Amino acid sequence: HCRMGQEERTSGGGLSTTILAIEFDGGVVLGSDSRVSAGASVVNRVMNKLSQLHDKIYCALSGSAADAQTIAEVVNYQLDVHSMEIGEDPQVRSAATLVRNISYKYKEELSAHLIVAGWDRRKGGQVYATLNGLLTRQPFAVGGSGSSYVYGFVDAEYRKGMSKEECQKFVVSTLSLAMNRDGSSGGVAYLVTIDEHCTEEKVILGNDLPTFYDQPPKYP
Repeated sequence: HCRMGQEERTSGGGLSTTILAIEFDGGVVLGSDSRVSAGASVVNRVMNKLSQLHDKIYCALSGSAADAQTIAEVVNYQLDVHSMEIGEDPQVRSAATLVRNISYKYKEELSAHLIVAGWDRRKGGQVYATLNGLLTRQPFAVGGSGSSYVYGFVDAEYRKGMSKEECQKFVVSTLSLAMNRDGSSGGVAYLVTIDEHCTEEKVILGNDLPTFYDQPPKYP
């Protein structure tokens, strides 16, 4: 299996991704690296792990590439049907609930973790973590093998009430740090910014990502 961020159930290895999403006032920003591995080999350097579930709802994929993509495709279809039934765009929580239900129902067969984020008219920008039956809304969520290297950074740098531009910078900096430290994360950085007015997709090449190791330390 090609892995994107969860542990192999048998060998305990194969961690290989960094995904995250963050809320801002009026929308969300999602980000991911692009490296996919099979064991110790990189099998895809530029996979987009940000999958669209509906017009203003995306998910970030980690775990088995096949499992995660299958869940995203099934939820995308179910949301289309749900949207036609209710005659309006679905809520972000509805998408997250569908992901959670599939992940929990097939927890013994599937190995995938999806972060669901988007915008709807009722609650604005929202980020949901879904893992093994868990469904919780958070101001930001981080996942994959690279997350282990950046928990301290995101805890220290996150501030409530950040603007859209500050959240985009937060996501890019977090991905850059994780991709630099985690050998299983790398490639390019994918970003999706969603608000009431538009959905913007962006790709940042590896040599355009910020660096931190060559900057002088800051002293008080």
